[in-house]
Amino acid sequence: MTTDQYLMPTNTIEATHPLVTATAKELTQGLNTDIEKATRLFYFVRDEIRYNIYMISMFEEDFRASFIMEAKKGYCVQKAVLLCALGRAAGIPTRLAFAKILNKRVPEKLYKRVKTNIFPAHGYNQLLLEGRWISAAATFDKELCEMTGVPTVEFDGRNDVLLPNLALDGGPYIEYIKRFGPETDLPLNWIVGRTSEIWGDDKRAWLRPKDENNVLDRGIGRAE
Repeated sequence: MTTDQYLMPTNTIEATHPLVTATAKELTQGLNTDIEKATRLFYFVRDEIRYNIYMISMFEEDFRASFIMEAKKGYCVQKAVLLCALGRAAGIPTRLAFAKILNKRVPEKLYKRVKTNIFPAHGYNQLLLEGRWISAAATFDKELCEMTGVPTVEFDGRNDVLLPNLALDGGPYIEYIKRFGPETDLPLNWIVGRTSEIWGDDKRAWLRPKDENNVLDRGIGRAE
């Protein structure tokens, strides 16, 4: 199996960007195995990069790993791009994967904005660990999950971990409707084609501090 393409940098998966390489080196220092390294990188992206659905963008520069690092927030695809870059910087073959999902706990405020609870281009990662591609969704940070009553996604480097189908109260949460094949690079045109119908073709990432003030603005919400 040829994996060289899953270690290479791209315009968005900036595996050789100084900020990305320095972060990967700092996070994995002293760790011996790829599983240990992948786990550390996963939790960094899950919790240190706060989830915010309003970071959705139609423009390539808003998906660059260095931009996401500096913004310290992102939505699922941006967080997956960053984990992909960090994984590659740490020498772990890493790729992007996508799915069409149904979120059964979309908050009323978000639903009024987008008029749907189906998200056609949810992004996550696959990392090559001990000879197997392991899927991992570092989407929602722990703080947000605790505030909204949904399980955090826990990663051990050995088992696939995607968004859960049940919330902590036992109610329905995420349903994976369709999964799409893995990608070496960010398929921006494909993402824009699917998400612009919901958000408009001029949507840019929101960077204003007030966007963080309301948990509902981070896009996962409670069952309302």
